Amino acid sequence: MIELVSESRCIQCNLCVSVCPTNVFDSVPDAPPTIARQSDCQTCFMCELYCPVDALYVAPEVEPLESVDEQALAEAGLLGSYRKNIGWGRDRTTEAKQDATFQLLKQIK
Repeated sequence: MIELVSESRCIQCNLCVSVCPTNVFDSVPDAPPTIARQSDCQTCFMCELYCPVDALYVAPEVEPLESVDEQALAEAGLLGSYRKNIGWGRDRTTEAKQDATFQLLKQIK
C-alpha cells in the first residue's frame, strides 16, 4: 500500500498521478501530489516504478502502516526500492537473479 510521497525528493512531475490505475493520488498545484485515497491502493507498485527520483514508498503490506518515518525508510534504502530491484532507471541493472524464487526455479531446470 502506498505510504509516502517524499516532499523533499518529489519534483512534482505527477507521473505517479498519471500511472496509478486506481486514482489514489491528487495533483496539488506547486506541491507534491497527495495520497488522497490510500484505501484504493492495490499495491501494484506502478507509482514507485515510474517515479524518476525515488520519492515514493509502497509497503508490501495490505494494511496501512501505523507510522511512516521517511528518514528511516531512506536510510534503509526502501524509497524507490522496487524500481531499483527490477533495474528501472539510469545506470541500474536488475537484481532479480538474486531473488530466492528465481534461485529455486533455476535449480529445478
